[in-house]
Amino acid sequence: MKSTSVSVCKPSLGKLKIPDHIAIIMDGNGRWAKAKGLPRLEGHRVGVSNIRPVLECLATFGVKYVTIFAFSTENWKRPTPEVEGIMEILQEEIHKETEILHQKGVRVIHLGELEHLSPQLQEAVTRAQELTKNNENITLNVAFDYGGRSEILEAVKRIIRDGIAPGQIDETLFSRYLYTANIPDPDLIIRTGGELRLSNFLLWQSAYSEYYATSTLWPDISEWDLEQALIAYSQRQRRFGTVRPEV
Repeated sequence: MKSTSVSVCKPSLGKLKIPDHIAIIMDGNGRWAKAKGLPRLEGHRVGVSNIRPVLECLATFGVKYVTIFAFSTENWKRPTPEVEGIMEILQEEIHKETEILHQKGVRVIHLGELEHLSPQLQEAVTRAQELTKNNENITLNVAFDYGGRSEILEAVKRIIRDGIAPGQIDETLFSRYLYTANIPDPDLIIRTGGELRLSNFLLWQSAYSEYYATSTLWPDISEWDLEQALIAYSQRQRRFGTVRPEV
């Protein structure tokens, strides 16, 4: 039976192909809150609190990298009270969770811009990265004030500023100028909330990622949902443009 939330994750799936890197588009916080007659911010608050249990669950399966899409460059267009509330929730959670994540061996990396954030939030993000930089159990990449197109444009600008000749530019070099430098591309991208679009997320890195969509809203994501995503991934045959081998 499907549980209602992630609690203690006990893998029981047998021998499956486990992705090294899972990226998650966390969608549905607002709809979850509306369905329960709550303010939208309460949905965001519950959604943020669900990140660590999901991370811990995926770690038990052997996943090494988890990237979460927490706030996009387009999300600034939302009503000011909602944006301010999200920033407040994020700052609270960073202060509350950084030491816990550090003790669990989680390395935290921020993907995206920092200059639009308050000085206090910038300081909190920087501290979390610095404190956890040598941890090796699992890496949590937090895409906050992140957009795939702006990431690519910024990479191009930096390459130009560095005076690199066109003939020297290849995919390996270009990848080193992205926010995700030295992080492997996602093997699997999970989107909650029933939508079927990328929403400007990891556009370069997702070229050969597998996709899995669930109608479950992010605050309701459960161990069962994560298991279904891993089962689906394990049944895929990743060929990266090659021909399916003869049976």
